[in-house]
Amino acid sequence: MSYIKVPGDIEKRSMEIITEELGDKINKFSPEQLPIIRRIIHTSADFEYADLIEFQNDAIEKGKNALEKGCKIYCDTNMIVNGLSKPALSKFGCSAYCLVSDKEVMEEAKKEGLTRSIVGMRKAGKDPETKIFIIGNAPTALYQLKEMIEKGEIEKPELVIGVPVGFVGAAESKEDFKSLGLPYITINGRKGGSTIGVGILHGIIYQIYEREGFHN
Repeated sequence: MSYIKVPGDIEKRSMEIITEELGDKINKFSPEQLPIIRRIIHTSADFEYADLIEFQNDAIEKGKNALEKGCKIYCDTNMIVNGLSKPALSKFGCSAYCLVSDKEVMEEAKKEGLTRSIVGMRKAGKDPETKIFIIGNAPTALYQLKEMIEKGEIEKPELVIGVPVGFVGAAESKEDFKSLGLPYITINGRKGGSTIGVGILHGIIYQIYEREGFHN
């Protein structure tokens, strides 16, 4: 049986199929937005994301600028951290981290009766080098980030990718965050997840980072 074996060729053909099946919907996306939605669909095989994604306040450009300057990226799950391209991040002096498994965070969360996502976000928000936030799992993390920004407890992020998934607070947290008027990329409704957060960040960084053997 004949099949494609080269990683770059597999991805290239996948993107061609996605482009074909998107059809006229391609026209609703800018040249900078299209690579992001294609990468999300490549990750999920779910074309509904083309109708659910929303970009606000020059989010892509702000994200590129933050990455090119070098920054820390806070992720609400270790899955996001592990999924992000280390070569691409290191090219620009960026790093990704998660605190939900941090010992102090775990102890404080248990003591206060809060989610580790809330306590982890509190700690991450105090780090001035953290300019990008990717939230793919916990609505409580997105709510906490919003509260800290509203209270002036932290500097406004350069980019927030808010795509928590689920049935309790996911859609609501994503909608509420829009009121801040920040550079923001979200998936409206219940859908999202860690892999979607990774896909969005990769859709941005691969526009400024050339991968050998791949077609960005």
